[in-house]
Amino acid sequence: MITPAAGTVSVPKSVRLGYGVGSFCTATFNGVPGLLLLFYMTNFLAVPAWLAGVVVTAPKVWDLFVNPLVGRWSDRTTSRWGPRRPWLLAGACTLPIAFFLVFAGPPLTGVPAALYVGACFLAAATAYALFEVPYKAMPGEMTDDYHERTSLLQWRMVFVGAATAISGVLAPAIATSDGQDGTLGSYRVMALTIAVILLLAMLGSFFGTARAPMTGAPEPDRGGWREQLAAVKDNPAFLWLTVLACVQMLAVSMMLAAAPYFATYTLGSASATQTLFAALVGPILLTMPLWVRVARRFDKRGAMLLAVLLFGGGTTAAMATPLFGPLWAHLTILVVGVGYAGLQLMQFSMLADVIAVDAATTGKRRAGVLTGLWTAIESGVSAFGALIFGIILTIGGFVESEPSTFVRQPDSAVAAVLIGQTAVPALIIFASALITLKYRLTPPGAPASPSSG
Repeated sequence: MITPAAGTVSVPKSVRLGYGVGSFCTATFNGVPGLLLLFYMTNFLAVPAWLAGVVVTAPKVWDLFVNPLVGRWSDRTTSRWGPRRPWLLAGACTLPIAFFLVFAGPPLTGVPAALYVGACFLAAATAYALFEVPYKAMPGEMTDDYHERTSLLQWRMVFVGAATAISGVLAPAIATSDGQDGTLGSYRVMALTIAVILLLAMLGSFFGTARAPMTGAPEPDRGGWREQLAAVKDNPAFLWLTVLACVQMLAVSMMLAAAPYFATYTLGSASATQTLFAALVGPILLTMPLWVRVARRFDKRGAMLLAVLLFGGGTTAAMATPLFGPLWAHLTILVVGVGYAGLQLMQFSMLADVIAVDAATTGKRRAGVLTGLWTAIESGVSAFGALIFGIILTIGGFVESEPSTFVRQPDSAVAAVLIGQTAVPALIIFASALITLKYRLTPPGAPASPSSG
């Protein structure tokens, strides 16, 4: 159970905005590669689908090692900017360059192209960790109020919605500007544009959080890895939340990787990727106040269950797209967007609660370690979404190609695209409902379950 603090710390509006703008980085970096990188490699660099899936997955697995390390470093950082903000600046100075290089390589195809993209994506994943891990640790240290954290994070989600628009609408629009499917040159322009947006967002968050309050444990946990991991194992709420986030992000990452294929081979137009993402983004931008009220009324676990049902129901309904056409696809994605908004807000609000309770219980500052582990495991597992989808394509007989060569995909490959976009993610997301029931961290004054620790 969360113990009420002596005095509630309110986060100034300017800090909420400054913190929220950092989500342009987190959502865009996850969204653009998740949406376009697999398609870019298979359809522009002639990389086999299975190998492209490995390339997308491998740098994310690297997160399992680098994210906890960055979290530990940020916990132990002492500076006039606080423990987290120096790392935001480090990420801002490195990620935009690495991201551009992922899509701006020399004229290579096949295995050499896969090796180049893989190396650049690994560098980008490392730079992203410098920003992302401390960034996610901050809300649990900004306020000591259970519901204030949800209110704070709705601002983050508004920016996530805007960043998702950039990922799903602007990025594909630029990438396909030189033709229906785009060219290598248009992908380079897209990469440069997104790199500039990343730089501005990350610097905006660094400067915008200069006045952020700092609550919780003032002293970092200086125990060794063994002691810190042992403490994590004794925190059931953190463990169940991590499993929950992993399962949900696996489904989301599969749908992201499948979206350009779904638009191209199910709806008949690669440009439909933009309108599908517009349908996804709209609810994220508009439903945050509603999800905050739902969480207050039914608690965060109840809100999460509702979000799962909406996401899974919309994904399941999208299976009927070949029968009902593009309008049906967009309506079902609209429902998915409402559910996705709730999933994201509840995940991050629950993580902030876990961090705050851990600090209050132990008297140690280890938000970075917890966030690093959570982000690393979630990122590593979610990266398998592209790999699984790549395997589904391979089983379906999908034929890789170059822009100059038209390839008519077999019916089995078209069916594989639909299954990878709808049926498999739906099964995964519905499984997360059972995991949600195991998360029992309650608000102040509510009876605690033994499962909450």
